[in-house]
Amino acid sequence: MMSLLDHLTTKYPDAQAWAMGDSPEMANQLADLVVKGIKTASCGSLAAFLAEASSPKVGSHNIILDGQGNPVCVIRMVSMRLLRFYEVTEEFARKEGEGDLSLEYWRQEHKAFFTRAGFYSEDMELVAEEFEVVEAVPFD
Repeated sequence: MMSLLDHLTTKYPDAQAWAMGDSPEMANQLADLVVKGIKTASCGSLAAFLAEASSPKVGSHNIILDGQGNPVCVIRMVSMRLLRFYEVTEEFARKEGEGDLSLEYWRQEHKAFFTRAGFYSEDMELVAEEFEVVEAVPFD
């Protein structure tokens, strides 16, 4: 019998499967926000983006996994742009959908995240991605 992940990779043959965040708990929280349509954007360091063997592109489909590696939805990248950490706007922070949706919260949490990853600086370059959910996976 075909697994759900196998089914989705067959349906979206060029899709990559990945989880957001740096822990299973964070992956679960962020995946939930994506499925609910609250989180419609994300970002990562340009350094990490360039280090990936195959990075998302505008128009690409991606399978979002929870912290246990289970698919929760399929997203489609609708825009990507480069900006520096200090250039992130209140609007983009709201689209990230986290915490109280403020730029202050975004800066605090992303500074901690990028510091843990070893990439943080105020002028670091980020890849800012916006996406839409094209298919939510039904829960058992």
